[in-house]
Amino acid sequence: MALSNTTERYGSVTKTFHWLMALLIFSLIGMGWYAERLPYETDAELARKAWFFSMHKTFGVLAFFVALLRIFWALSQRKPGLINSDRRLESFAAETVHWLLYGALVIVPLSGWISHAAASGFAPIWWPFGQSLPLVPKSVQVEHAFSVVHWISGQILVLSILFHVAGAIKHHVIDRDCTLRRMAPGIWPVETPPAAVHRQTPLASGVAIWGIALFAGVSIANNDAETAVAPEVTLAKVTSDWIVETGSIDITVLQLGSEVKGSFADWTAAISFDETAPRGEVGSVTATIAIPSLSLGSVTDQAMGTDFFDAANHATAVFDAKIMRDPETGYTAAGTLNIKGAEVPLELPFDLLIEEGTADMIGTVTLNRMDFGIGNSMQDEGSLGFAVTVDITLRANNRPMS
Repeated sequence: MALSNTTERYGSVTKTFHWLMALLIFSLIGMGWYAERLPYETDAELARKAWFFSMHKTFGVLAFFVALLRIFWALSQRKPGLINSDRRLESFAAETVHWLLYGALVIVPLSGWISHAAASGFAPIWWPFGQSLPLVPKSVQVEHAFSVVHWISGQILVLSILFHVAGAIKHHVIDRDCTLRRMAPGIWPVETPPAAVHRQTPLASGVAIWGIALFAGVSIANNDAETAVAPEVTLAKVTSDWIVETGSIDITVLQLGSEVKGSFADWTAAISFDETAPRGEVGSVTATIAIPSLSLGSVTDQAMGTDFFDAANHATAVFDAKIMRDPETGYTAAGTLNIKGAEVPLELPFDLLIEEGTADMIGTVTLNRMDFGIGNSMQDEGSLGFAVTVDITLRANNRPMS
């Protein structure tokens, strides 16, 4: 069998690409459907779900590169003419479906890959080149937008496959022509097709359908972002000697060996502090954090659940501490942290720089999630690490005395 296509039949390279892509696509659809429906309440369930998603993503990346090779090869080859080119509507539909399939072979895996790169942690791709992509930031919005595109393009892929398979069966069973035999492995007798006619209308139709689908996907993603439910907790304003201008409370945890980073968007801090005191107790701080304001990538909803933060019943966390100063070791906020009703002693060392009434503070502390009853069903650190790193930064101004 010839490697290249002829005017009558497809070559062995084209056939190999065709059936390899078919195998990859059907495997990926099955893996994705199965993984999406797996529970993840326990260590074993989470590990199994992550394993299937990792396999799905890894084979998806493979499918993306195989698709590029197939498209480049197809563009370099002559294409046997359509057996039914005299049936204008039928040939138009067949060619349009082919263009939809070509688009799907690239858009489906690429959108899934971008969504994965924008997310934090969970189900890594099994390869040594990292999980990020150039120009793709770690962003919940980007992750969600491309996950919507991935879903919509996946539906187009499935519909295109159904039409493609139905057309092949129709040719083989009803028309009894050689359309299906031309792509089957081996050498089969084929009829000489009419001269190939290259029309631009099917390509234009395919591009238009993809344009509408992608526009709808972006619109859905934007609408979801605009109508997202705001945190149900409204923190009361605090009276403070030092007014916080800017700051962040970020957390990092290991899930299945990968870092998952998140941050709390809504929190307050009531601070009293005497910058002239040389040692001992020099002030106090009470920080209140709105738990529903946590953004933790693709596992945000899981983090809000009853086995984790239980945000519905414990909407805030409170750190109440005295600020201690030691000339040798520096500053420490020593007190208690209350999360989910569990009050645990905590010492937070921090660096402090004060210039002209403006204080810049940076502190890091490591918590054990088990101390607060967070994720009790996840007893295996290989699934979800016990240690949670908390990074805090803030800038505050000393309120002028009236």
